[in-house]
Amino acid sequence: MNQLAASPYTPEHLALQDTLKKFIDAEINPHVDEWEKAEIFPAHEVFRKMGKLGLLGVHKPLEYGGMGLDYSYAAAMAEGLSHIRCGAIPMAIGVQTDMATPALAKHGNDEVRQQFLAPSISGEYVACLGVSEVGAGSDVASIRTTARKDGDDYIIDGGKMWTTNGTQADWICLLANTSEGSLHRNKTLICVPMDTKGVEVARKLKKVGMNASDTAQLHFDGVRVPQRYRIGEEGMGFMYQMQQFQEERLWAGAGWQKSKHVIHETIDYLRERKAFGKPLLDNQYIYYKLAELMTEVEAVGALFHKAVALYIQGEDVTQLASMVKLKGARTAREVADWCVQFWGGMGYMEETRVNRFWRDTRLGSIGGGADEVMMGIIAKTMGILPRQG
Repeated sequence: MNQLAASPYTPEHLALQDTLKKFIDAEINPHVDEWEKAEIFPAHEVFRKMGKLGLLGVHKPLEYGGMGLDYSYAAAMAEGLSHIRCGAIPMAIGVQTDMATPALAKHGNDEVRQQFLAPSISGEYVACLGVSEVGAGSDVASIRTTARKDGDDYIIDGGKMWTTNGTQADWICLLANTSEGSLHRNKTLICVPMDTKGVEVARKLKKVGMNASDTAQLHFDGVRVPQRYRIGEEGMGFMYQMQQFQEERLWAGAGWQKSKHVIHETIDYLRERKAFGKPLLDNQYIYYKLAELMTEVEAVGALFHKAVALYIQGEDVTQLASMVKLKGARTAREVADWCVQFWGGMGYMEETRVNRFWRDTRLGSIGGGADEVMMGIIAKTMGILPRQG
């Protein structure tokens, strides 16, 4: 029995989700298995089609092709992406809408938004985010990529790692050190066209999960871009990226719906699968565990919607966004592991969607800030993090 939690959404939100789900059924789900095997999907083709439906700029400004709606609509869309039968393509879409473009939409000047944001909303451009490096993943302050001034330009040297959409992207929202001094005040976000001389896709990375999404290691060797491609103020890049992480982590929390889908799919399987003369679902241990897992998933959903409501009101949701990401990722991992167990031998087969969910969800506790970083942020906002030094 599919018991639904009370929805915070209006008919307009639900209509947006319906449009998205119809698009997914027609243009994405029929191809997911093929794209997973190829370890890439045609981002430009998919994004252009999404752009025509307005799905890449739900809460972006009207003057750049967005819908100009509040963030609750972006949250509804992020939840709707759970209808896709893998984690990789929702992640790639999320990079485009909620990870590489929020700072540009909020802080970029008109010229840079016309050049990079507008075509990202229309789907003409594929965007990627350049923050993590080989020696600096969750520790953003320790990045080493530099952008030194030369006349009216920046000269960029360094590299980025684990860059989603990196082999197909038209531009990268790049975080680089633009001066010496405080690690939190010496960084700047810069829009860098990927076809600029000196930008190299060093390799396409092979992952355990999220296979349909291409992930790249990038090198920057004497890359020259105009300083006018800067997002907002120089030296404010770290702060802008921390703000940008709020939307990324809220977006990650929307994945609670995927966990819910997997539980229901597992219930259907266990109802049909018989062992020792009765359906596996009749085993008390199994149905108790599924009830417990669903309770955890619904709790994540409630936390997600609370965070979204406060974010729309203009509140700083650093703590709640970190909680949503931490709890959502850990709950998804637990759901995935138990559901694979209950599927038995079939759960260990790559051909099953529960196995794909198991492989895809492991990234949730690593990417976008590891669990340990989320706990540190939460502790800091609680005022219980020990002082350094």
